[in-house]
Amino acid sequence: MFIYNPSSGKADADQYKEITINVLEGLGYKVIIKETEKQNDATVFAKQACEEKVDFLLAMGGDGTINEVVNGLAEQPYQPLFSFIPLGTVNDFARALGIPLEPELAIEALKMNHTKMVDIGQIGDKYFMNIVAIGEIASRVAETTVEQKTKMGSLAYLLEGAKAIISSEEIEMTITHDQGVWKGTPILILVALTNSVGGFEKMVNSAEVNDGKLHIYIIKQAGLAAIARMGAKILFGNLEKDDGVELIESTKVLIESQAPLYCNVDGDEGDCTPLEIKVLPQHVKMLIPKKVDTKQL
Repeated sequence: MFIYNPSSGKADADQYKEITINVLEGLGYKVIIKETEKQNDATVFAKQACEEKVDFLLAMGGDGTINEVVNGLAEQPYQPLFSFIPLGTVNDFARALGIPLEPELAIEALKMNHTKMVDIGQIGDKYFMNIVAIGEIASRVAETTVEQKTKMGSLAYLLEGAKAIISSEEIEMTITHDQGVWKGTPILILVALTNSVGGFEKMVNSAEVNDGKLHIYIIKQAGLAAIARMGAKILFGNLEKDDGVELIESTKVLIESQAPLYCNVDGDEGDCTPLEIKVLPQHVKMLIPKKVDTKQL
């Protein structure tokens, strides 16, 4: 089954649709084509792929489309082999897996016969494959329009985040994790499964796609000077060494706040606190380029 979102990537999906179908047929697949028209279509199609026991499920779209597919796969007793062609603005999951960001190269990479089991996360009754952000910054970023993302890419997220930093209020939060309880007034909490966040591929440098951990970054200090300092450390992959940041690794986490705070899940707005989040280790079988398999499992 080939699920594609015609509105992804400045509406480039149609340009690559036929190329992709030709490659899939060349690999011996009979291709069932599913085009998304509205929200959650990709979830419905992914569930159908599981029910019909297709051999391979391929998606084409941005992180939102891929998130929908993961939500369709997560609870199914049978899951097909899965991969995707990234066409979004940031494409964090593709970056983490080593899937080429150039669509032509990603399509060509489908010919590589290499698979890997990867983690996904569960938040309430929903699933995610990359990041959950909690705090006023996360709420602002969730409000970033499609037009802003298309024109400015990752810069759109940074601009909205900077506005929130300037105007943010202190809200008491409690984080219950495997090792204990943390309490404080952070400006942002990041619960990450992969190393790439907002297009910054070293944001969570310690994360592997199948390490069975949630990597929880607590950003404690406000102010643009502190954020600028952290930004430099993000580029070098050592954010956790900043005095204004605390890193916790856990298999599950409960996040509570004095006042309700909405979260951002894989780039889109999610539920508000309290939030229960856990990792589902090596839950989805992915077809990915072999070059990313740098460690013996």
